Amino acid sequence: MAEQKLFAGHAVRRLRRQLLLTQAAMAEALGVSASYLNLVERNQRPVSAMLMLRLSEVYDFDPRKLAAAEPGGGMEALRRRLADPLFADLEIDRQQMEEWLAGAPGGAEAFARAYDRIGAGAAPDQGAGDPGRQVRREIERWRGHFADLDAAAEALADELRQAAGDPYGAMAERLRVKHQLSVRILPADVMPGLLKRLDLHARQVQLSELLDMPGRTFALAERLSQEARGEIDALVRGAGLDRIGERLYQRHLVGYFAAAVMMPYGRFLRACEQTGYDLDVLRRRFGASFEQVAHRLTTLQRVGARGLAFFLMRVDRAGQVSKRFAGASGAPLVEGPGLCPLWNLTEAFGRADETLGQLIETEDGGRWFTLSRARTPQGAQGARARFALGIGLAAAEARALSAARGVDLAGEAVPVGLGCRACTRPDCAQRSAPPAGRAALANERESGVTPFGFVGD
Repeated sequence: MAEQKLFAGHAVRRLRRQLLLTQAAMAEALGVSASYLNLVERNQRPVSAMLMLRLSEVYDFDPRKLAAAEPGGGMEALRRRLADPLFADLEIDRQQMEEWLAGAPGGAEAFARAYDRIGAGAAPDQGAGDPGRQVRREIERWRGHFADLDAAAEALADELRQAAGDPYGAMAERLRVKHQLSVRILPADVMPGLLKRLDLHARQVQLSELLDMPGRTFALAERLSQEARGEIDALVRGAGLDRIGERLYQRHLVGYFAAAVMMPYGRFLRACEQTGYDLDVLRRRFGASFEQVAHRLTTLQRVGARGLAFFLMRVDRAGQVSKRFAGASGAPLVEGPGLCPLWNLTEAFGRADETLGQLIETEDGGRWFTLSRARTPQGAQGARARFALGIGLAAAEARALSAARGVDLAGEAVPVGLGCRACTRPDCAQRSAPPAGRAALANERESGVTPFGFVGD
């Protein structure tokens, strides 16, 4: 698959201005023409591999900053914000957004920050008071992939594999020898309400008996994240979050490292390609849970060795979203202000241990192939919680999936929206409310498939 062209003129311009250089002076140092550099800065030419190499050599510039510094998280992230019904009457198309990013990247970044701070039009779990919103934006800025953490985790996984064939046993031994921490499994009544605990006084990693083996292995891998503390701290410092945001972001990065130790990038990607991204085979091969594997699929964006671009969402039976990861997919569903009942994500609750496939089409014409499955969290006491996980990718890429065999990916797709208040599809039998910003219509002489007619339908 061809690599996506990288337009990052804003980052090149920012570097030049920080160095107090003219375009002519920088162009001469880089060995390119001033006119070419001008086109790059105006996003009329992509940043070539040769130019990235020269920037790195001449100015000790980290090329990863080119992708990470896109204003507002880049085109797709801005498009999701502008999908808010608040902006529906403006009809801002893709060409306008491209011109905006090229001509006024600072203004685009300012808009993104203001929108995120205010929480305008956000879903209930995404409002201004949600400390996880900025963390999600930071994860999105990196397209879900943290190269330094993956490299450190892969190196550790190789060491553990050489030490023993049993990942859990190898991790427990490394914690004992290198960190002076023993692992102890305790009865549930000794750890009420807890699944894992670090007792520094006793020098123990204490795990509840309610944790299954993937959960126990993940918990030990989280403890081993101390060996990547430098990389984690650097990412947290560079994010510019408030105190609560820093803690949430750090927790995400610790979990990312743990998953990367359990499912090392190279081996995991090869297994994905060999099995057709078969989640059941992958979770057994790597001793991971369905959710751990699904989440790992959203992170496979290593330069030169990219996997398919998956997104992930997790919802409860009331349709409330507790996890949103867009990865590199650009899927509008992830940041939508609501959940469409025509997407079979919630149907998974009634289909235990079954993975449901579906071909869907969003209002912007995007076609996606999704897989949904329900799960029960470990350690549930009292009322049992249930969640449904939905992962998906562009339908054009789904032909590589074993789960999509026999599916006509160019055939009829289920039309879905981003929740009724953000959806302007007419004649939807499932509609429960008119779109926000559209006046409702009532006709006493007629009634249609949907009880809510609205202006502009």
